[in-house]
Order: sequence, then C-alpha cells, then structure tokens
Amino acid sequence: MTTAVAAPFRFFSLRVVGTRRLGPSLARVSFAGPDLRDFRSDGLDQSLSLFLPHPGQAEPAVPVELGEGWWQGWRELPEDVRAVMRSYTLRSLRRDADGHTVEIDVDFVLHGVEPAGPGRDRAAPEAGPAARWAADAAPGDRVLLLGPAVADNRAIRFRPPEDTDLVVIWGDETAVPAACAIVESLPAGTRARVWLQVPHTEDVQDLRTAADAEITWLAGDAAGGPETTLATLRDAQLPPAESPYVWIAGESGCVKQLRRHFVGERGVDRRRVTFVGYWRRGLTEEQLREQG
Repeated sequence: MTTAVAAPFRFFSLRVVGTRRLGPSLARVSFAGPDLRDFRSDGLDQSLSLFLPHPGQAEPAVPVELGEGWWQGWRELPEDVRAVMRSYTLRSLRRDADGHTVEIDVDFVLHGVEPAGPGRDRAAPEAGPAARWAADAAPGDRVLLLGPAVADNRAIRFRPPEDTDLVVIWGDETAVPAACAIVESLPAGTRARVWLQVPHTEDVQDLRTAADAEITWLAGDAAGGPETTLATLRDAQLPPAESPYVWIAGESGCVKQLRRHFVGERGVDRRRVTFVGYWRRGLTEEQLREQG
C-alpha cells in the first residue's frame, strides 16, 4: 500500500499505544508508528481524518493505492467494509531529540458511551462507530490517518492577526480538544476569554497556560442548548479591546448564531472571526459530506 498524497497532506499508518479516559464523555487515544517521522504540524486546531476499522476487522479497509484517487477508491468499497472515516483535531504531539514526531494524541467524544466499570464501557444503540471504536481501543490496534506533512497548512484555522489584543474562544465538547490545545499554546501576555462546553462536570479539564486567560467551563445543565449558549455570551463582559480575535467551533447552527452575535452585536470585524462547524445537529458525518 502506498501512503503518499500530494503535499501538504499524506497518509500515515499508525498503531494505538495508549488510551486514557478523561471523563464520562471524553477519551484520549495515543498513536505512534514509523510514518510519524514525516508528520508535521504546528498543533493548535490542526484538522485530521482518521480511518477506523469496523468490528471484526484487523485494520481499516482502504484502497490498495492511496494516491490522488484515494477518495473515489474508498467510496467504491462496500459501505459495511470500507474504513470508517471521521474528522478530528490534533490534541498534542511529542517529538524526539531530532525534532521528529513520535506520538500524537487525539481526543474522542464518546456520544452514547458510558463507563460500565473498570476498563469496560457500555455503548448505547445511538453510539456512532467512532465512539464505539474509541471506547474499546487497545494498544496495537491499527488505524490510518490523513494528516499534514507541512507544518503550516490550510487545516489549521486558528490564525490571530499580529495586532490581536484579546482572544475570545468558544467551543462545545467536539471542539474542546482543539480549544484546549490553543489555550495551552497562548504566550505570556496574551489576554484571553474562553468558554468551553461539556456534558458532565467530570469532563472539565485542568488547563495550564502562560496567557492571562479566564476560562469558564459550562458543564451539565449549565451548558444548555444553543439559546442558552447565546444568552451566556451576550451577558458576558469582555475586557476592552481595539483588535479582538474570535475563534468559535462546534455544532454548526450554534456556531453561526455566535458569529452573528460577535459581528452584528459586538461589532467585531468579520475578518477577525474564525468559525468552524465540526458537526450539524441531526446529521451524521457521512450525510454532511453528501451535502458537500
């Protein structure tokens, strides 16, 4: 199997080397493999595509040749055979002394999966294939990743202008990994106001950052739906700023409402608002792709 795709992205064959439950709704899976020597990323909100096996498969089923025609070849495989493809963001990476990537972490949202005891999880019928896979992932499991071979690539969306004097961040549970990576990377002296939304209080994470960051976790009932989220941010008092930059990511409908709020109600220049819809309520990722 070839692994090359035109730069800045290529395929990487990886194996699970560790798993850790972060809370009722989140699990971290660590991956490694010789291919990672060519993995390049500045981190932050780096987008990735993971190809996962179906239950009973030893590895994800993909076309033998993963060149420029990989997408069509993957689509032509039977739906119950071809690898499950899902989009994620890089949570963190580790490099060796020579600067080569040796491990990466990806955090999974476990929709429909609840802890059932030490080392065991229970998947409800509504749990998706990626959540089921992550809940059962074990060292040695094989996956395929489509990721960057160039550190500064178009799949990184967090790009505050140089004159930014306030960073504003909102993300739901699907955007928490990217948002946490961003917050942890902010340099000293950066003013930041951050809201992170998770289903359970046990999903709240302890973030360390050199920035002057005020981080608010909206957990459980405090999170609410889109209207509650919008009301929370409308009521928020932001520090005075001449050149703010806003990054919002998560459910696309909520993200659009928040963008309208920051641009229309708070007067933030639309060019200084990055908004990313990671998912859409009522639609699977396959259905989203079909809509283009």
